[in-house]
Amino acid sequence: MKHLSFAAVLLAMIAIFGSSCAPKQGVTTTINKASVKGTWVLTDVKYEGIPNNAKVTVFDQAEAKCFVGSQWILPDNAAMGSYTLNSSENGCAPASQKIVWSLYKSSTGTTQFQFKYLYAGEKAKNITDGYRVDVLGAGSTMTWRANVNFEGKTAAIIYTLQRQ
Repeated sequence: MKHLSFAAVLLAMIAIFGSSCAPKQGVTTTINKASVKGTWVLTDVKYEGIPNNAKVTVFDQAEAKCFVGSQWILPDNAAMGSYTLNSSENGCAPASQKIVWSLYKSSTGTTQFQFKYLYAGEKAKNITDGYRVDVLGAGSTMTWRANVNFEGKTAAIIYTLQRQ
């Protein structure tokens, strides 16, 4: 009977230890195209080092807060995709933009989501301007961090996206 009790306690300890070491569901630190592709809705924008009521234009398109509710379609077909701004509140204007996207490994080892606008009649290889944001995690939720200069100081914009 003692051996049975000891075995039960040992199995319980192994189960507890195993579950505490299991990876968290929904977010992966291994960022690859498979973890990023799909349809996403940008659910939140937060500022670090920037007043919350500041109007900060991002991606040369609109104020950062106008991107809340935007839908990002990132299929795996030749990295073509799009995003759609849906908000018309607070001076935001609905818009749709085709993009070419990919992942880039920075010199610091950070994976970055990079994209450039694609307009009718243009070829992606001929477009030299684009945007990069650090990907902090991707799974059911994806988090981007964009370092920016705000009033001469380093600041950041944190974007949270939910997979659809």
